[in-house]
Amino acid sequence: MDETVKYTLDESRLPEAWYNVAADLPEPPAPVLHPGTGQPVGPDDLAPLFPMEVILQEVSTDERIPIPEEVRDVYRLWRPTPLYRARRLEKALDTPARIFYKYEGVSPTGSHKPNTAVAQGFYNAREGVKRITTETGAGQWGSSLAFAGQLFGLEIDVYMVRISYQQKPYRRALMETFGARCVASPSEETASGRAILAEHPDSNGSLGIAISEAVEMAVQRDDTKYSLGSVLNHVLLHQTVIGEEAIAQMDLADAYPDVLIGCTGGGSNFAGLVFPFIGQKLRGGADMRVIAVEPAACPTLTRGELAYDFGDTGHLTPLVKMHTLGSTFVPPGFHAGGLRYHGMAPLVSHLHKLGLIEARAYHQTQVFEAGVRFARAEGIVPAPEANHAVKAAIDEALRCREEGVSETILFNLSGHGHFDMAAYTDHFAGKLEDIEYDEAELATALAALPPVAV
Repeated sequence: MDETVKYTLDESRLPEAWYNVAADLPEPPAPVLHPGTGQPVGPDDLAPLFPMEVILQEVSTDERIPIPEEVRDVYRLWRPTPLYRARRLEKALDTPARIFYKYEGVSPTGSHKPNTAVAQGFYNAREGVKRITTETGAGQWGSSLAFAGQLFGLEIDVYMVRISYQQKPYRRALMETFGARCVASPSEETASGRAILAEHPDSNGSLGIAISEAVEMAVQRDDTKYSLGSVLNHVLLHQTVIGEEAIAQMDLADAYPDVLIGCTGGGSNFAGLVFPFIGQKLRGGADMRVIAVEPAACPTLTRGELAYDFGDTGHLTPLVKMHTLGSTFVPPGFHAGGLRYHGMAPLVSHLHKLGLIEARAYHQTQVFEAGVRFARAEGIVPAPEANHAVKAAIDEALRCREEGVSETILFNLSGHGHFDMAAYTDHFAGKLEDIEYDEAELATALAALPPVAV
């Protein structure tokens, strides 16, 4: 029997609450600091950027946060998402491993990002917000917030990293289809953007720069808030519907993962899958290896420092303790635009410090080879970001073959690659290169980390 097997849940099994891993941690993560005073921030410090309910979720240590029924109603458009056993891939690899993947590409925008976009859109609208500014890398987050904006009557302005704005025109078109305004970043609209362009007129941009532009625009109007698609605690919280569903689906498959895998840029899809499983482990459940996979050209967990840093290039955000390459670091223009961020989610960084997760990095030619191999076996073309998780799953399955062990591998296929075919075209034409980051630039960025005791 080598056909793919699909495990589905009906709508009655849609999670009623998000899981908060902070409730089960053996030691709390470091506090968020005010960049001016160096003291922990309070709700009033964050109020210009976020609605109060989101701020309360950001600092919560409650194990479960109820999902509003209005959000669950929207989730039902695509959730629960399917979980598959990749029997055809197993056969192609001749591995004794059992490979499962949770597929988030069935959402309206083709990725996991609406899980938090819908929640953030709801909370902003309920608080009377009229406009949200945000950044996006590959465009998956920008299109998801645009989708949520239409649902809740919000105006959405998206600052899209310039290299992705150029590489991914169809993601721009998707944002505009949902009614958002999309601007290439760095732009002439903000002081942050103009400062970058004055020094680097041909800048490819970065998520750090785009965040600065979005934050700068958000604080100028009382009816406007800022929204982030990864990194922060509340974003990772909203994504845990993925892992909560996966636990129930693995029960249907009469299996439990020995290895959990997710790609990591800011950490949201990775956390969404693995946090509920790690929570079970911390409460006395089964052990497993957890692997965070990142691009070798932007290796925050494998090369960055665990330190306090700004979340943006313009230094408009609070200081968070995370694995960072430095807020001024500009990654090269590889195709996995959603993974081109200088920092890693503080909670993911904290779990790495505690030894609860491990990290590895791959070059883009490797991950595209893995994505094609997966597509030819399973019939789904992964997004460039998701290809990192695919590559690690294949490597783990091949390890099982070499060691003669039958382990269960579960990874998050965080989105489809339907808008990324230009990257696949480059791959087949032999034009993809394993781009290296500039060591001197990295050293300069790390040397400029803010002087905060860690």
